[in-house]
Amino acid sequence: MTRVAVSTDRAPKPPANFAQGSRKGNLLQVAGQVAFDPDTGKVVGNTVAEQARQTFRNIEAVLAAAGSSFDDVIMVRVYLTDTTQFAEFNEVYNALVTEPYPARTTVYVGLPEGILLEVDALAVLD
Repeated sequence: MTRVAVSTDRAPKPPANFAQGSRKGNLLQVAGQVAFDPDTGKVVGNTVAEQARQTFRNIEAVLAAAGSSFDDVIMVRVYLTDTTQFAEFNEVYNALVTEPYPARTTVYVGLPEGILLEVDALAVLD
């Protein structure tokens, strides 16, 4: 099986040499996405809720470019910059993600100034 890079103009261009998504066989790994607007390259929103919505739009764009959707996602990793933002993020996450729920891990990290979260996803395509 050959590894294939997945890319789309509907998600932000990576700032370094990595793919927006990488597919091998029926596995698709969506690279960590943040709240950049793909058209302007600027961060969308000042709150975790606003940034989470844009981040998930970016993830969905990469999934769609691979012929997939969030229904195929089995694992989500969330990287927050502040433990006090956990509940606010969960409100948005719970509104966007439907059953059957993917597995999820949340960790706290340092990210570039102005970026409050990063999210990546692993999908299994039929």
